[in-house]
Amino acid sequence: MLGAPQLITPYPNFGTRTAGPAIESTCSMDEGNVTSSLNLGNGEDTAPSAGIISQYVKDLSVENPNAPECFQWQDAPQLDVQFNIAARPIQADIHEVQLKIQLNAKAEPGVAYIVDLTYAGLVGMRNLDEPQMHAFMYAEAPRLLFPFARRVIADAIRDAGFPPMLLDPIDFNLIYLQQLAAQAEQDDVGAPMGNA
Repeated sequence: MLGAPQLITPYPNFGTRTAGPAIESTCSMDEGNVTSSLNLGNGEDTAPSAGIISQYVKDLSVENPNAPECFQWQDAPQLDVQFNIAARPIQADIHEVQLKIQLNAKAEPGVAYIVDLTYAGLVGMRNLDEPQMHAFMYAEAPRLLFPFARRVIADAIRDAGFPPMLLDPIDFNLIYLQQLAAQAEQDDVGAPMGNA
């Protein structure tokens, strides 16, 4: 018979995970650390790790300026979707990553609806160098947050009286790599070409 899952905190304030009885771990709450049967050599946890601690709606605005007339419009609205990613440090190993998405739906007669969402997550990272942290905050964390933000937007649009609209997936990793390449190219153009 399997026992009940244990709640294990892998790192102070870094969220929780559930471990089944097959995983041998003990939780020492004296120092807020987890000790395990794994031998890490020097006894310290030096492996790189990053993950989402928690996620939440930081700001949500829904405008339906032409209701109820807009519900009678026959033509489908044109959608304009803009997004932006921001990050800021909270503590030494914790950052807040904000995924900002603005969706404007306009038809010939006017604006059908506007949804402006800031969906945020607390990200815990340790034993990562600066480029790895930057890549996690601006590529991987938004990829992990996006499905939840997309659901919030679909629910908000439905609650505004329109059919729910699911945003297409966004390849944040590709966008991140493209922006790095564009930045490197811009840096190369701005660099001096030689001695004059």
